[in-house]
Amino acid sequence: MIFDVTGKVVGQHQLEHRQILPRAGWVEHDALEIWERTQEVIAGALKQANILGSDLAAVGITNQRETTVAWDVSTGLPLHNAIVWQDTRTASYLDGFAENIRTEITHKTGLAIAPYFSGSKMNWLIKNCESVQKAIAAGSARFGTIDSWLLWNLSGGVRSGVHLTDVTNASRTLLMNLETLQWDPQLLEQFEIPRNILPEIKSSSEQYALTDPHGPLGSAVPITGILGDQHAAMVGQVCFARGESKTTYGTGNFALLNTGTEIVRSKNGLLTTVCYKFGNEPAMYALEGSVAVTGSAIQWLRDQLGIISSAAETEGLASSVTDTAGVYFVPAFSGLFAPYWRSDARGVIVGLTRAATKAHLARAALEAICYQTRDVMDAMVADSGVPMTEMRVDGGITANSLCMQMQADIMGIDITRPLVTETTALGAAYAAGLAVGFWKDIEELKKQWQQSRRWNPNSTSADREKGYAGWKKAVERTLDWA
Repeated sequence: MIFDVTGKVVGQHQLEHRQILPRAGWVEHDALEIWERTQEVIAGALKQANILGSDLAAVGITNQRETTVAWDVSTGLPLHNAIVWQDTRTASYLDGFAENIRTEITHKTGLAIAPYFSGSKMNWLIKNCESVQKAIAAGSARFGTIDSWLLWNLSGGVRSGVHLTDVTNASRTLLMNLETLQWDPQLLEQFEIPRNILPEIKSSSEQYALTDPHGPLGSAVPITGILGDQHAAMVGQVCFARGESKTTYGTGNFALLNTGTEIVRSKNGLLTTVCYKFGNEPAMYALEGSVAVTGSAIQWLRDQLGIISSAAETEGLASSVTDTAGVYFVPAFSGLFAPYWRSDARGVIVGLTRAATKAHLARAALEAICYQTRDVMDAMVADSGVPMTEMRVDGGITANSLCMQMQADIMGIDITRPLVTETTALGAAYAAGLAVGFWKDIEELKKQWQQSRRWNPNSTSADREKGYAGWKKAVERTLDWA
């Protein structure tokens, strides 16, 4: 996506890439395909905007966090498929960690001990992939999240690629110390990961490199912003003040609450993470609630069940009935994330009768998105002590007006959507633009935020609590598989 100085989109292009599912609980991506598609969408966005790469002031990168790739700097090729954030193959390895080790890791990193994060994925690649072992022995192996892989390629790859990441992505690995903002030697030792294969950690807004003139931009443009997707959405939603929050609806659902320069340690199953760090300014921190499966539940209705042919059909189908007929759908395909943290949970559909139709299931899938979000936001209020009066939202599913109305009704608060819903890309642009003076400061960015739609709750307190009690009972069924 290409933005002008007013924050308006002037060009964009997007392409899907494959989801590779080798076995139950395993999710992989082809990192080479991601780089190829990245080059295609850069070309497409420039063409739509009718500009050249040399017309750009700066480039920002944002990425799905935790997804881990290993590559060889001598060949430029991945050493294995990237292991995706949703992948649960390392659950049994992590279960073997002693309680005192688990407590220490959580204190240092702010994270739960879960296969969601990158550290155990790196360990798996090192232990199980012969090509990775050979590249480490040869000194040519590099590991990183997708931002590092794209930065390395954009800056010249085999010829001149730089190996860096930012604090937001590093804070999702189980390897970075939240206080020092550096790789922690004890954590590296625990996960048996050599320091020399990891990228150097930088801020979220500074010059990392120039794009390779022989690459997709055809010019040397400063690469000056890197933010993990949820942190980028916080920046795009201009949640710069302590107490401001947003929820992004994507493949999964992610709610963040800005806690300022204070590291707030959760007592209610949330994560503590770096929110962002601009240049030499102090790091800002956040509480985060992560839900593994929201938008991907709609993909499941489309791809695995075939009850819709496109995600856009969900709203019409779900609107054709007035309720779910007592059906609850808990899409714990990758276990349950916040606030439960049960990687052994499995998805369930409960309350089925002969009267249930695909329309009821579609509506239950939308409700599941909203109930999982409430689980997280209730925990956030409990940790922060700050009551929530409204929630800023962004991401693909916010185009579904029925789902957003359900969200307002289930939580009993106003839901507000910005004019630019692709706040993740906008946040990456903001981080990049701040580093080169394209935007002067965050005050200038705050003035750009505009509301496009607001949903007010129509439910009663009794309705909300009855529905939520049913949801909690359904969640209990997912744990019966443990």
